[in-house]
Order: sequence, then C-alpha cells, then structure tokens
Amino acid sequence: MRTGVALAILMVCGLATTDVAAAPVAELKWVSEHPVDGMRGGNLSGLALCGKDLWTVSDRDDEQIYRLDTREPTWNAEVLKIDVPPVPESGLPWGLRSRTTAASFIRGGDLDFEGISCDAAGNRYIVSEAHAAVLQVPAAGAPEWLKIAPGMVREARASGMLLHFNALFEGLTVNPQGNQIWLAAERERRGLISIKRGQSVWDCEGACVLLSEAGLEVQPAQFTNAKAVSKDFADLALFDGKLFTLERNAFQLCRRDTVTAKVELCWSFADDTLTPERRYPQPYGLAEALVVDADGAWIGIDNNFGARADGEKRPVVYRFAAPAGGWSAQP
Repeated sequence: MRTGVALAILMVCGLATTDVAAAPVAELKWVSEHPVDGMRGGNLSGLALCGKDLWTVSDRDDEQIYRLDTREPTWNAEVLKIDVPPVPESGLPWGLRSRTTAASFIRGGDLDFEGISCDAAGNRYIVSEAHAAVLQVPAAGAPEWLKIAPGMVREARASGMLLHFNALFEGLTVNPQGNQIWLAAERERRGLISIKRGQSVWDCEGACVLLSEAGLEVQPAQFTNAKAVSKDFADLALFDGKLFTLERNAFQLCRRDTVTAKVELCWSFADDTLTPERRYPQPYGLAEALVVDADGAWIGIDNNFGARADGEKRPVVYRFAAPAGGWSAQP
C-alpha cells in the first residue's frame, strides 16, 4: 500500500517517467554470492573484467587496487600498489574540493575511487569521484591522470550535475579500443557523459552530456519501508555495443543506447538481494559495482562495513545469470 501511494504521488507530481511506468521489469536469476577477504579499506566500489581477471577498487584506498582471486567461493583480494601522481585541476569549485579533503581525514581515501574499467590491452581506468578525474593504470608502466578538457566538467555542471558533495562521478566504462569513456554522475541530477581521446586531450565529440535527469523513483516493494528516493547511477558497464547502468536505489540494471543513453530494457535484482538474510539496515541500496558478460552479471556490494542480517560484514559480489535470450533480447 505504501509503495502504491508513493508511486501515485510521483505520477501526480510529474516525477515518474515513462520508464518507471512501463511494464514490470523481469527479475534476474541469482547464481551465487562471494564474500571478499583482504580489502584493507573494505568498501568495494567498482568491478572490471580484464581478460579473465576481475579487478576492484575501494573508495577508502588511494595507493592500491585489487585483483580478485576467484578460485574459491570466498574470494581473496590481492593488492597491486600504485604510485599515483598529483591530481590535475578538473574545474570543480573550491568548495566541493575542500569538503572532500576534510572528509578524507575522517574516513580515508582522498581520491575516492568509485569505478574501474579495462580496455582490450589491459589498461585499467579508475574514476576519482572527489576530483572528477580519471586515472589510467597501464598494463605496464606508471599510472597517469588522463588529460581531460575542462569543458567536460563545465558542461556537466551547467546541466545540473556535479553540484553536490559526494554526488559526483560514481562509475565509468571504456570501450575495448581504449579511445572512448562513458562516465556516470551519481544523483541530484544523475547523468551520463561521453568523452573521446584526441591527439592531446580527452574531449567531447559534440555534446558531452548524453543524459541529465532529476526526479524520484520508488524503491522496490521487497525493500523494507519502501519510499520515493532520488534516481541514481552507481556504475556502468559496456557489453555487446550497449551501455548498462547500475541503478542502485531501484535495484535494477538497464540497457541503454551508447549515443542517446535512451533506456531499452531493464532487469531487477531485488528478489534475491533482498531476501531476509541478505538485508542491510541502511535505508538505501548498496550495489556499487557492475560487470556484464555473455553469461551474466557481477554486482558488487559496498556495505560500508555494515553487517547483513546474517552477520556477514565483508564486501560481497553476487552473480546473476544472463536473461533468457541474452542481454540483446527485445522487450
């Protein structure tokens, strides 16, 4: 009843989009779950598949990333130390940057790594939410920050994104050729941005902003005390020529066009992640990491060291099977 009333209010206020009002979203089939040991800072905040290896980052660790040893049901995070050079100026205002610096003294992680992706050559790309910057960790050689044209941040802010502390870039994905990156702005407003590698800098080809979207949506009915919350993006994946957005508060992932960012189809993962034993006490979704492959999807949970109902405190990665007909299935 509560969820139905909230949805009715949203529709009256004009905040429920046609995507929300569309036909029921199909549920993904749960396959397995994998607690992760060995992440010093916990807070698993991104996943990438590089060849056959899964890599992850923590938003509390600035000088290391992790390769996941997946040979056992409980995974082990193996450390790769990285020597991060000074962060370049991105165009974010002083107020946002100073709040981030102050927060880092309390929680750790000045860079606030929130997403990781790989190209076909094995180069890893990591987005720093705090600085709206992208670090490249090459397969061989020293890490370096990408030179991104300042117009990207200016256009994003003019579109209503990147205005609020702790609500900046939350995910990224790169194409196999390593010459185009998509970035996801988290919330209030959420959005998608595309940049391409030029001769000297990464810049926009035409408009930077593919999508800028405000509004609320109702948490799934399986969620305790479901209510209307801000639309958000928590991560991005690229598979078979399509973007996949991890939409944390809606407990779903959606397939989108890489040029227009238009939603084509969505799938829910609420049923199996919101079973009584897997519930967390936080009043919002905790999924922050996404990899999509031919056989299914990996979804990582950033539990902020909080315990699930069954007592599990470690980060967890869930495996879901690809939908019947594959990810390219038509609605």
